Amino acid sequence: MSTNPPERVRVTGPPRRTTSRRTRAHEIDDQTLLGTVLMESLLRAQLRLAVLTLAPLVVIAVGLPLAFHLVPSLSDVRVLGAPLALVVLGVLIYPLLILLGWSYVRRAEQHERDFAELVQIVES
Repeated sequence: MSTNPPERVRVTGPPRRTTSRRTRAHEIDDQTLLGTVLMESLLRAQLRLAVLTLAPLVVIAVGLPLAFHLVPSLSDVRVLGAPLALVVLGVLIYPLLILLGWSYVRRAEQHERDFAELVQIVES
């Protein structure tokens, strides 16, 4: 006597409704005029943020070594027994870099949240 296991049946939920309404995300994906305007606004805001974040970084990265080169007497200054250049470029610069990075990420995420809200508003 052979015993065949019962046939397996897949149980699924009720059929899901599909919407025929286009969302603004499709406007962006299809690269329509509205989608292009929305994306350009986000890219412009992100570019402005990147430039504003990189400007102090470039000033510090170029300005500090240049200051130590142009003013040789700064190499004689000691802070806690260490040369000022070592203290500034080797220690004090890192909290500033962390602050710049943290600020950039926080503001970039805010731009993306604002963009998502704008897309939702335009959909309504």
